[in-house]
Amino acid sequence: MATIEDKRREFRGLHESGCFAIPNPWDIGTAKYLQHLGFKAIATTSAGFAFSSGLSDGAVKRDEMLAHIKELVDATDIPVNADFENGYADDPNDVAESVKLCVATGVAGLSIEDATDRKEKGIYDVDLAVERIKAAREAIGQSGVLLVGRAEGFLLGRENIDQVIKRLVAYSEAGADCLYAPGFKERDHIKAIVECVAPKPSNILIGGAIGLTMKDAAEKVVAAAAGR
Repeated sequence: MATIEDKRREFRGLHESGCFAIPNPWDIGTAKYLQHLGFKAIATTSAGFAFSSGLSDGAVKRDEMLAHIKELVDATDIPVNADFENGYADDPNDVAESVKLCVATGVAGLSIEDATDRKEKGIYDVDLAVERIKAAREAIGQSGVLLVGRAEGFLLGRENIDQVIKRLVAYSEAGADCLYAPGFKERDHIKAIVECVAPKPSNILIGGAIGLTMKDAAEKVVAAAAGR
């Protein structure tokens, strides 16, 4: 059985070169099945878990989500990244408290997004969003957990590529190890996102109308990282 430290080292190693897929299980069964299929890591899905529980996205409380994250960590031998929404708090100090609890579940990574609330679909001002990332970084400390900074502007239809890039760069400078802007609408946005945060890695959400395959995404990421 892989230790927590093993999983965290493996997850960081996966981010150091090339591309890999992180599917989203919503329960123990799907987590075990995805490991069986050979995926190198998995990531929780806040929406998927909520829907499987008969709830709307964002309706799962922090302690329930922490319990869900831990059961997936305990059920598998591969790294688990936690979709930790907005840290279940607005204030940076409260975000830090939530992050410490998430680290204690044994996750290899966790994401903090800048959406204020799933119902209101607002986005934190950049300065506050940066302070929240800094608080998460400090809370993670020397645990080895990878911090993903999420910019939700595309997904919520609130910001354009220039605004999203400004946020990603700010989150990177604040201590995020990996950057993520789900919901982009144009393939050229991949190049812009990868280049703006390089040499740090970027996550790409594959799906939607632009029809990216894993091969397409990998080629674009590698080309952007090489400056082509």
